[in-house]
Amino acid sequence: MRGVSSTGPGTDRVLVLNCGSSSVKYALVEPATGERSGGGTVERIGAGGRDHADAVRQVLHDLGPGIAPLAVGHRVVHGGDRFTAPTVVDDDVLRAIDDLAVLAPLHNPPAAAGIRAAREALPGVPQVAVFDTAFHATIPPAAATYALPREWRERYGVRRYGFHGTSYTHLAGEAARVLGRDRGDVDLVALHLGNGASACAIRGGRSVDTSMGLTPLAGLVMGTRSGDVDPSVPGYLARVAGLTPAQVDDALEHASGLAGLAGAADMRDVLRRRADGDTEAVLAFDTYCHRVRSYVGAYLATLGGADAVVFTGGVGEHAAPVRAASLAGLDRLGVAVDPERNTADAAGARVISPDGSAVAVLVVPADEELEIARQASAVVRRGGGTDG
Repeated sequence: MRGVSSTGPGTDRVLVLNCGSSSVKYALVEPATGERSGGGTVERIGAGGRDHADAVRQVLHDLGPGIAPLAVGHRVVHGGDRFTAPTVVDDDVLRAIDDLAVLAPLHNPPAAAGIRAAREALPGVPQVAVFDTAFHATIPPAAATYALPREWRERYGVRRYGFHGTSYTHLAGEAARVLGRDRGDVDLVALHLGNGASACAIRGGRSVDTSMGLTPLAGLVMGTRSGDVDPSVPGYLARVAGLTPAQVDDALEHASGLAGLAGAADMRDVLRRRADGDTEAVLAFDTYCHRVRSYVGAYLATLGGADAVVFTGGVGEHAAPVRAASLAGLDRLGVAVDPERNTADAAGARVISPDGSAVAVLVVPADEELEIARQASAVVRRGGGTDG
């Protein structure tokens, strides 16, 4: 267990839970100010019989006696096409989250387990599901639809859903603030670059396209995920290598991306090895940045130009070489990075493009916990949630 103890009860605060298969990250957040009065990570779930109920009890113990949050906000990765807004959880909603596990088998089951544990530990406190996919419900049909047989699309829900929605919601507000504009008046190419990575075209604060699709596997090169590949790869490998669909899925999810190219899933390791001239690390870096640059160009076309390109996430915020290489050569499109601003040791939301650039380049620190707290607080205070 790692964390910081709470300073007291806090009926205006929201307890944010992000439940993974082996850990629970938590924070007690004041939505209006972003102040944290407690937070940390409970680890080793599944070890020694420890389950999510044990982890939630540990969270409440570490936050202190008498904790009484306004709500518990849960990050849920996949809401399918049913959940397009934060939703107060009841039995029907929880069953639907279970059913959607077929689309997010690594992510939805731990979230559902965390919700069940929190409902038991905090009876009477509203549990609010905040869905990664919800922000992308505004993507138009032409961008959300795959050119596949109708039965696949209608019976099995095969379409583009998109992810990292809470991150993009926070990013859009912060970018508008830095630009001194109204959120509904800015067009952005947003890049959430972390172990998972995606791109999003945001018009007037609303998602109009994104790189992830049916699942979080599509799009950019990631730590262990491949991103975009030719759809015929699984069939080809079945024929020539005898691999099963499950084996290919597992490799695309866990043994590809930077790990597949360089044997290291962490961009910091790739950058160190690249600086030493390691050819695999050089290829991994170049492939990663090429894919980002391709999506930036595509989304500038989708938007018909943009007010800013915005980086967020662990890599986006801290890897200056990635930012510079990903936008290199886009000067004719009005996109440029100022070398000194890009490498400056600075914190907070900031501009890293030259003064007078046609398209600003920003760095915005991710704060999904604050965004989940704000959305959970809002839905509870207005008396409920919607599920589509």
